[in-house]
Amino acid sequence: MKKVKQNLLRLLGNFFLKSAINLLCKSLKIEKVNQEVIDNLQQKNQNFVLAFWHSTMLLPWYVHRNQNFAALTSLSKDGDLLARQLKSWNYKVVRGSSSKGGDVALGIMVDLAKNKNSIAITPDGPRGPVRRFKAGAVVTAKKSGIPVVLVGVGFNKKRKLKSWDGFEVPKFFSRAKIVYSEPIFINSELSYDETSEIIKKCEQLLNELQDFALNL
Repeated sequence: MKKVKQNLLRLLGNFFLKSAINLLCKSLKIEKVNQEVIDNLQQKNQNFVLAFWHSTMLLPWYVHRNQNFAALTSLSKDGDLLARQLKSWNYKVVRGSSSKGGDVALGIMVDLAKNKNSIAITPDGPRGPVRRFKAGAVVTAKKSGIPVVLVGVGFNKKRKLKSWDGFEVPKFFSRAKIVYSEPIFINSELSYDETSEIIKKCEQLLNELQDFALNL
């Protein structure tokens, strides 16, 4: 009987959390900068890798719901919560991280990308360091032959959680800005060192986009 009650409470908690997140996101006044990049790619049926910092992930996840995306989430309890939310937004969820299940997860993401799914990744997740670009997004794009689009996110009113990344929760009805880079195509024949240089450039550009997005 105790287990039944726990499962019921967990079910109710998940329902109310999803409802609260959806209400919050719907209340935001969202400005999209360079949106034509996404429109052009989608009009050409070109899937892509979308990369954004872990602390800002709420808005990109929400904006790109129901758009044939696959998402990478960690195997942690926080990853469980995120996976449930993303499934409710019609993402294909792949579980793994750089420390657990990483190689398998990356292989699945590449296969999904080759089969016309776009891919959403937080390149500094799930444990940081903050705003340091790990290889997953670039390697996925390189192996699958699709471009990377970087995303900066800003809120004019928000609360930062006391998490490793300072996760940002916008306040209801606040203004938000999402800024897209131009598509970055990665030659599949690049060497390890050349690929590492691309990763560094992506980190620099994503940080610049993030700083720009904060100017609301």
